[in-house]
Amino acid sequence: MKLVAELLAIPRFSNLRLLTDPLTAEIPVDSIEITETPDIAHYIPEHTFILSTAMVYKDNQGALLELIDSLVAKNAAGLGIKIGRFLDVIDPEVIAYADSLGFPIVEVPATMPLGRLMHQLLNLLWNTKTEQLSYALDIQKRFSASLMKDVSIARFIADFGQMVNTPIILLNPFKQVIAHSKHFTRMSKPAEYYIHQLGQTKGVFTGEKSGAIPIKDLHEKTSQISYYAIETSTYFPHYLVILNPEAIPYPVSDFALEQAALVLSFMLYKNQKVQESFEDLKSDFLTRMIEYQQSTKQEQKDWLDLGKTYGLVKARHYRVIYGACEPTKETKGKDKYLKEESDLVYQWFSEQLPYSIKDVCLFRLKGSNHFAIFVQHKCDALEDHLIETANALTNRLPFRMAFGVGSVCESINDLASSYIEAKTAYEERRGQHDSSIVSFYHQRGMRSLFEKMSPEDIHYFCRTILKELAFPQEDATIELRKTLRAYLDYQCEITRTAKALFVHRNTIKYRIEQCQKLLGKNVHDPSISLDLRLALELSEEGD
Repeated sequence: MKLVAELLAIPRFSNLRLLTDPLTAEIPVDSIEITETPDIAHYIPEHTFILSTAMVYKDNQGALLELIDSLVAKNAAGLGIKIGRFLDVIDPEVIAYADSLGFPIVEVPATMPLGRLMHQLLNLLWNTKTEQLSYALDIQKRFSASLMKDVSIARFIADFGQMVNTPIILLNPFKQVIAHSKHFTRMSKPAEYYIHQLGQTKGVFTGEKSGAIPIKDLHEKTSQISYYAIETSTYFPHYLVILNPEAIPYPVSDFALEQAALVLSFMLYKNQKVQESFEDLKSDFLTRMIEYQQSTKQEQKDWLDLGKTYGLVKARHYRVIYGACEPTKETKGKDKYLKEESDLVYQWFSEQLPYSIKDVCLFRLKGSNHFAIFVQHKCDALEDHLIETANALTNRLPFRMAFGVGSVCESINDLASSYIEAKTAYEERRGQHDSSIVSFYHQRGMRSLFEKMSPEDIHYFCRTILKELAFPQEDATIELRKTLRAYLDYQCEITRTAKALFVHRNTIKYRIEQCQKLLGKNVHDPSISLDLRLALELSEEGD
């Protein structure tokens, strides 16, 4: 048995308006009848709620007082009058009289057919599955309209919480609260408290699309919590969390909750696709900028003006970081998983890095699961911030990060150089299996050009160019090699070389002459000088 007030509180009957005092609605209802007969009280059982157009009272509403008396005598539950057909408005004297007797009068809008209203109310009273299904579809229709009107996620959750009359929380794939119903403004604990409690329970959010568990608060009071996966991706869903689901009023059913979750998944998916479109524009911009700065361009472009929409700002310090989530043995080759993983990593760093690095902006890299981070101000603790943010992500999801950091440049027109250095540092770190997740770019000079040559080829080159000075064993030859190297390092200036080696100028002259005799070449010839420098560098380990 339900009270009139409970029926009127159900969202789908929100168009019904109680005209009398709210206290008059505290009357139980057993049945619903439609009638236009003035003597209906003789034919109904107690606790029946009457629906009518009041056709016979069109020209004499005063006669409604006799009908009310008869219904009160029969312990009827109330009278619902449909306006707009025969009565445009219910006489205030009729309402006042019903109020004095504690009898509820309800106004039914002209747009609501009485037959359908009776059917819905009876189904609800009789607790049938038909009403649950109808209500679930009603929820879907209502929230689908919200989707078309571009209602925000926060508004959706607030409306949903009001509809089911219990606290609602929405979590992102990182298990962070991104929206909750207004119930928490009146509760002693914030939404995050309950999510923390839920996260402490083994098995929650791991594989099962839905579940229900009991948790205890600080006062050892047990509460029930249900959660439903909201799937916008295959591997990393959002979650809808409902506190005290047992308190949800009829006719809200599991099917109704599933319909709401379905609409919510569409809303989240739509927002995701809108954001992806913007990220594609950013990615295209980055590609154009890098390619243009590397080309033999004829004129400079105002990249700050072109990129201000994407977060570029004027600064004296620019630096690029190349980042990615590294696949494991289990995920390698799973392209869909890696794509979703990359999307979440990008989202996490886009949201978290601005808290620690000023004016930072991120770009996806076209055709890959990697991304670039632009640091636009000096940041002394850059490595610490990257590691801290990466570790915070790893604590929530099993992702393993890696970064390459390029050199600092003073102009945004040189960002391409920092980008290439950052990518190089990232790729070298992967090849070395470095334990640190952050690798900085280091200049390696000409020696790096010969890294892929075999030791035999390098040895042959050094012997050919330096001859006896390539890998000397005798002290005298070692001194000649040392002098030649210093002489070339100081641009063939005798005085500077002499000061560096703490010997007389004539000694330097003599040793250089001896070197030229051994080599059979003029060390001052630019082309020969370059070969000598390379050979000396490559044979350095033989000194």
